Amino acid sequence: MTSVDVSEKAGTREWVGLAVLVLTAMLISFDFFVLLLALPQLSADLGADGVQQLWIMDIYGFFVGGLLITMGGLGDRIGRRKLLLIGGTGFALASVLTAYSTSPEMLIAARALLGIFGATLVPSTLSLLSHMFKDPKERGLAIGIWAGAFTVGAILGPITGGILLEYFWWGSVFLIGVPILALLLILGPSMLPEFRNPDAGRLDLVSVFQSLAAILPFIYGIKETAKYGLQPLPVLALLIGIVFGVLFVRRQNRLTHPLLDLKLFSISNVRVGLLGLFGYSLLTGAVLLLMSQWLQSVAGLSAFEAGLALVPGMITSTLASMAAPILARRFRPAYLIGIGLLITVVGLVVITQASSSAPLVIGAFAVWTIGGAPVEALGIGLILGATPPEKAGSASALPQVFNEMGSALGFALLGTVATVIYRVKLTGAVPAEVPPAAVAAAQESVAGAKAAAQTLPEQLGEALLGPARLAYNSGMHVVALIAAVLLAAVAVLIMVKLRHEPPLGAAEGEGAATEAA
Repeated sequence: MTSVDVSEKAGTREWVGLAVLVLTAMLISFDFFVLLLALPQLSADLGADGVQQLWIMDIYGFFVGGLLITMGGLGDRIGRRKLLLIGGTGFALASVLTAYSTSPEMLIAARALLGIFGATLVPSTLSLLSHMFKDPKERGLAIGIWAGAFTVGAILGPITGGILLEYFWWGSVFLIGVPILALLLILGPSMLPEFRNPDAGRLDLVSVFQSLAAILPFIYGIKETAKYGLQPLPVLALLIGIVFGVLFVRRQNRLTHPLLDLKLFSISNVRVGLLGLFGYSLLTGAVLLLMSQWLQSVAGLSAFEAGLALVPGMITSTLASMAAPILARRFRPAYLIGIGLLITVVGLVVITQASSSAPLVIGAFAVWTIGGAPVEALGIGLILGATPPEKAGSASALPQVFNEMGSALGFALLGTVATVIYRVKLTGAVPAEVPPAAVAAAQESVAGAKAAAQTLPEQLGEALLGPARLAYNSGMHVVALIAAVLLAAVAVLIMVKLRHEPPLGAAEGEGAATEAA
């Protein structure tokens, strides 16, 4: 094994700084999951209609996704610690504004501010990690812990939010992060190093506009198409996003100091890492959405019970995210990522056998998240490890952008497949005595079938709900099978493309010897 200079080893300051960064990153997923629980109460209190509720949910994600590249480039220019502290301050103030909103419009505006400042957190925390931990082994472990923070936030969000909503008003769930951000502002200046690229040049505002005009309409168009099918406005949004995406790429290639250096994509490990993250989020995101609905509409769990059903998988994901970098010190990342994805394939195949057994699906989800952890933790590590330090801010935004894009495309493409199969299977399967209005509601979704069945006599309700559940099972099974087959192909491709990458901390020639030892 190659020796690492003692000066490159992280000390107490770096590990304390890691804890601060991890707690900060955790807020991103935490905030989303507490909103899911608080939405019914805040909607009733503020009088939010259906459209306003959708914007309350989506506006945060739109701005986070749309501004990641901009914030990554800004961190390279003004300093990553400075950007993180500015973003943390803004996020805390926006959280207070969200908690004390007095109208749907005010809440939507507050959520938009949360998205703007939240977009600073991912690239800033991740790029600081790459600067703080020079030793590849320690950097891998730090990134694994950082990646696990998002699932920890997803676990704690429903639990903590449920407790607070039981005893306090809905705004209380948005104040939880304020003490954590106060800790960031107190400890950040002393525990986190500053780093900026002195040669980055000025921030190109035209590029900022083009990136927003590309990402925001594109994500909006995909999400709306997934929900409502091909409608004029979402299709127009998709076209606008594509046009501005082309303009953005052309401008980056011409600029001396681009907002996003496209030369990063010429680095093999960056390309393969992003491919793994994109493929995993695209293929499993849609199945997760279908599975979440299945737990409530087919297995009969309440919304809270369905949330708790996902906790075992989130726990295994967190543990596996931290274990993967440790295992990568002995085994090549190609094998860990590839075999991990094949384990996810097993979980997806098990889901194709689900009928109405919640324990089977819960167990399958836990298996698939174990397998998906290496591509998340090691994939990000490969990207950052291959990126020049002065470009780490921009590079740190790319994993989350590709995750967002993959999830959105997965919802649209595979979600459409599931919807078509559901409607085809349901057509003609419902007895003629079921009222046409109830059948029409069932054609919209299995949730609509469940709601309509509750308004009918028990026998007619079961005559409607039974075929709807079978049809939904068919759609979910086909999508899970498609995802399994394509993910297996991604696993093989990654194992081939990364086969020369040695274990973490080993020189190229030492990989085989390390594994054989």
